[in-house]
Amino acid sequence: MNIYDTAHRLAQEIRASDECVRLRQLRDQAMSDETNRLLLEEYKRLQVRLQMSMVGAAGEMPGEDMQRFQQLAALLYMNSDVQAYLMAEMQMQKTMGDVFKILTDAAGITIDLPERG
Repeated sequence: MNIYDTAHRLAQEIRASDECVRLRQLRDQAMSDETNRLLLEEYKRLQVRLQMSMVGAAGEMPGEDMQRFQQLAALLYMNSDVQAYLMAEMQMQKTMGDVFKILTDAAGITIDLPERG
């Protein structure tokens, strides 16, 4: 058994899963509107910047970035297409976290990840 072949099979299973197919459909639908696409891109950039600042600056977040992120989130969640996409993405991230935990447990690696709300 080659672990990389198994990983590629798992990746194919994930791509073909109902959850992943639905996520792609919802993403395409949300991104089909240019305004939504631009707002989502900014939202994701800010999300990563804030996550990185949390790790690198002992939990400190730039106030203006946090405020802009919260404003974008409020605006985006008012759109049902975008909300459905973001919710499906969060669910897929949770699923992938669960898969990661299964794999690290199998390898005997202990990684304490923070609980997601």
